[in-house]
Amino acid sequence: MTDSHLKDNIDIIMLALPRWDGPYSSTAFSLAKEFSKRNRVFYIDNPFTLKDFLLGFNSKQIRSRMSALLFRRKFCWKIGGNDKLIAVTPGLTIPTNFLSKGRIYDWLSERNDRIISSTLQKIMSDYAIMDFVFINVFNPFYLREFPSFFRPKIFVYYTVDNIQHSKYIHKHGTRLETEIIERADVVFATSRELTRLRSTAHKKVNYLPNAAEVSLFKVASDFVPQELKEISRPIIIYTGHLDQRLDYNLILALLKQHPDKVFVMVGPVSIDEETLKSLNRFDNLLLLGKKDITELPDYVHAAQCAIIPFRCNTLTRSIYPLKLNEYLATGVPVVSTAFSEDVLDFSDVIDIAANLEEFSAKIDASIADNSTEKRIKRILATEGNTWEARVATFWKTVIEKD
Repeated sequence: MTDSHLKDNIDIIMLALPRWDGPYSSTAFSLAKEFSKRNRVFYIDNPFTLKDFLLGFNSKQIRSRMSALLFRRKFCWKIGGNDKLIAVTPGLTIPTNFLSKGRIYDWLSERNDRIISSTLQKIMSDYAIMDFVFINVFNPFYLREFPSFFRPKIFVYYTVDNIQHSKYIHKHGTRLETEIIERADVVFATSRELTRLRSTAHKKVNYLPNAAEVSLFKVASDFVPQELKEISRPIIIYTGHLDQRLDYNLILALLKQHPDKVFVMVGPVSIDEETLKSLNRFDNLLLLGKKDITELPDYVHAAQCAIIPFRCNTLTRSIYPLKLNEYLATGVPVVSTAFSEDVLDFSDVIDIAANLEEFSAKIDASIADNSTEKRIKRILATEGNTWEARVATFWKTVIEKD
């Protein structure tokens, strides 16, 4: 197969853990959008289980897929009117994560794979898919064996997090990810630590870090989001999932030490009630919930400083956050903990703090010394960190393997 055929004429089937309309931006869907500029991309939903369906019956994600999930009608549709980016919803699967490793788990997993296989067979027939690349992004729980009709030219696995320390999915994920890495033709990882952790004597793992929709975040506008219009104090912003990665002791201390500023946190919240109560005691904190990625630039541009207050542990050591390049593309100062080797690579354009005292002081210093020269330097640091550049690296690696 020629290089140009792989890059321009081949279809891409992608199965990812994050759904395309999930509560926060993801590596998988960002790549899918970039791929779809040249290739047809079939983005397979992480299957909803019967438990997901019952517990989330009234959720927007379930409601929008009701016909596909219950009656198998219209289970493919164009995303955003893009003819080359097609969402695919498999049928409801059986929950298996609660089970221990063994014959019952394997038997139910095989049944789930048949549900997904029937959906794949249908779309391959309806869309006349012949030559294709299969990309599995951090979802080793399905298609542990390919059906006879499913023969990708290249099978790619892309790991984006340390599955051993990922809440809920680590139970079976650690073992299954090891198995899928050995099966894959090409393996990518989003961080240097993950690249090392997943490389073995039998398998090379390629470093393909996260990026940003730089053009989206780079352009400033005069629009100020409604929630921020009445704020006269400096705004400190965090965008992303409020989950176990964040250092809430650090955040609470910062709220206490900076009453003259407003901390704005934009993203879904998955923390315990006690932590949430502690945060809500501060009147200089705004929790705004999920926003679409197209809205995020306005929030970041309205801020005087952006923060990444991650814990420093074995989970975060493997993280290269999407928000890092998104922040920098706006030119806004960034203060971060020293949670990973990847974030240290940006030490010439962001402020990295070793402790609370440094973090607190660097917020003030970065706001006070935010020159045009520094803003331009931050923006320039993102020029090679676009999804377009990542897709170019992807194809170069895959073609060399092929």
